[in-house]
Amino acid sequence: MAKAGRRVVTRTGKRSAVQEEYKKFIGRKVFFMLLLSGLAILIVGVGVTIGPLDITIIEVYKAIIQRLLSIDLGLETLTEVVVWNIRLPRLMWGVVAGFTLGVAGCAMQIVLRNPLASPFTLGIAAGANFGLSIAILLNLAVFGGMYAMIGNSFIFALLCCGIILGLSSLKGGTVEIMILAGIALNYVFSSASQLFRYYATYAEQRELTYWGTGDLGSYSWDELSVVFIAFVVCLFLLMRKAWDLNVMSAGDDTAKSLGVNSGHLRLYVMVVASFLVASLTCFVGTIAFIGLVGPHIARMVIGGDNRFQIPASGLVGAVILIGADILGMNIASPAIVPTGIMSSIVGVPFFFYLILKRRREYW
Repeated sequence: MAKAGRRVVTRTGKRSAVQEEYKKFIGRKVFFMLLLSGLAILIVGVGVTIGPLDITIIEVYKAIIQRLLSIDLGLETLTEVVVWNIRLPRLMWGVVAGFTLGVAGCAMQIVLRNPLASPFTLGIAAGANFGLSIAILLNLAVFGGMYAMIGNSFIFALLCCGIILGLSSLKGGTVEIMILAGIALNYVFSSASQLFRYYATYAEQRELTYWGTGDLGSYSWDELSVVFIAFVVCLFLLMRKAWDLNVMSAGDDTAKSLGVNSGHLRLYVMVVASFLVASLTCFVGTIAFIGLVGPHIARMVIGGDNRFQIPASGLVGAVILIGADILGMNIASPAIVPTGIMSSIVGVPFFFYLILKRRREYW
C-alpha cells in the first residue's frame, strides 16, 4: 500500500510538472502576440506623427479620442483632419493588409505543406492584376462605374483560385498539382498583364504600374470597413479549423485515421484564404513577400500550433508592412516609394536570413 501510494504521488507530481511547463509554453506564445500587438500600436502612433505637419503622439491620440467620442479636447481642426483623414487611414490599411496577407499566407503554407506557398506565388495577386488590366485597357468590367477595377480584380483573383482547385480535383487534389498550377497561373496572368501594358498608352501604363506595385493610400475608411468585415469573417472560419489543421500537419494518413478529411479541409482553407486575399488585393494591389515571410517568422518563434501561429503570422505581417510603408513614405520624401516595392525590399533580407538560419527540413 505504501509503495502504491508513493507511485500515485509520483505520477501526480509528474503530471503537475508537465501541466506547469505547458502553461509556461502557452504563456510565451501569448506574450509574443501581445508584444507584437503593442509594437504595431506603437509604430502606428509614431507613423502618424511623421510628415510635413509636426504632430506629437499625444495629439494623435487626442485626435482619435476627439473624433470617436465627439468631445472637444482643444485640438486644432487642421491637426484632427490630417490625422483622421490622411495619415491614420493609410496606416490602418497597412495593419489590415499586413494582417490579411500574413494569415492567408500561413493558411496556404499549412494546407499545402510548402514553405513557398503564398498569395503572390500561387498567382492570386497576378489574377487580380490581370482583371485590373482588362478594366483599364479594354473597358470590360463585371461592374460599372467606380467599382469596375475593384470588381474585375476580385473576380479574377477568385477565378485563379477556382482554376487551381479545379485542376487539383481532376488529379485527386494532390498538393503538388496545386502548387504547380498556381505557379503556372502566376506566369500566365503576369505575362498577359505585361502584354496589355506593352500596347497601353502612357497614361494607362502609369495607372497599371501604380496599382501593380501596391498602394495603401487610395481608399478611405468606408472601403477599409468592407475589407475588415471580410477579414474578421474569414479569420473566424480559419480559426474554427485550427485543431484540424494541427492534426493535418502530422500527415494526411494520420489525419484520416483521426477523422479529419485532409482533402476537404485543404479545399476549405484554400477557398477561404483566396477569398480573403481577393477582398484585399482588389483595393490595395499587389503586395509581395508579406504572406511569405510573416508565417516563417511566427513559426520560428512560437512553433507550429495553428491556434497561435495563424494570428501571430498576421501580427508579424502587419508590423512588417506598416514599418515598410512608413519607411517608403519618408526615405525619399517628398516622393513616396510604393508600398509593394518597399515590402519586397524589406522582406527579401528577412527571407534570406530565414533560409540561412533554417537549413534543416522545413516541416
